[in-house]
Amino acid sequence: MTDATQQTPTRGARTGFSMGEGMKRVLIGVLSVVIGVLAWHIGAMNTSPLFLPSPWSVAKTTGEMIADGSLFVAIGASAWRIAAGWAAGVIIGVPLGLFMGRFQIVRLLCDPWIEFFRFIPPIAFVTLAVIWLGPGEITKIALIFYCTVFIVTINTIAGVENVNQLRLQAARSMGASKLTEMTTVIFPSAVPFMITGARIAMGNSFLTVVSAEIVSAQTGLGSMIWTARNFGRTDWVFVGIISLGILGYLFDRAFRMATRKWFRRFLF
Repeated sequence: MTDATQQTPTRGARTGFSMGEGMKRVLIGVLSVVIGVLAWHIGAMNTSPLFLPSPWSVAKTTGEMIADGSLFVAIGASAWRIAAGWAAGVIIGVPLGLFMGRFQIVRLLCDPWIEFFRFIPPIAFVTLAVIWLGPGEITKIALIFYCTVFIVTINTIAGVENVNQLRLQAARSMGASKLTEMTTVIFPSAVPFMITGARIAMGNSFLTVVSAEIVSAQTGLGSMIWTARNFGRTDWVFVGIISLGILGYLFDRAFRMATRKWFRRFLF
């Protein structure tokens, strides 16, 4: 009875401390954004709107694009391309990295191709992608897949190579097969590396989708940014850039929440 009475305030204090820390982080983040917008406003007051539109001008343009639906169309197109290409890259990159890290023959066969193509940026393949795949959605998705798969593969290989050898020896001493080793020791140990690779690849996917949409798309945030130059609408460019940043933040937060829910026991 006494122990329970003593523990209750401690737990409450911990919860209050956690809530206080969380609120502090939020307030610091909000303050940072406010300072940034204020600096932007001061800069816009001292220059041409063509060079640097004001926050109010960008907000007004954002409202207009939301009202006519064009912003949602652009965001939806880019989000779909990123999600499809990135997911395909992760689905292929994870097993490829596991097999390359675990089996020497697979590593020897695939490593020259991985090491060659990973240094070639996706934008270099835009023209060929349009010729081979056409100007449709598959071209943009393929380019995003290309920029994702190598990053995820290499990070997964690193995860396999960092598996604790004592755990493998323990599994073998208990008669574990190669498949059992892969599913119960290697995969769980490599999960943090896979997640890191997937997050890095997601950032690169946003870079790639803008390049791809500039060259071969009629819709999307990249296409909107490129179209803005024809009309001298710098405010459109800012709307596109801010939308990309917010979309990326939401994608990353959703991915982190999902991994914490599904892979919590595998994370450090």
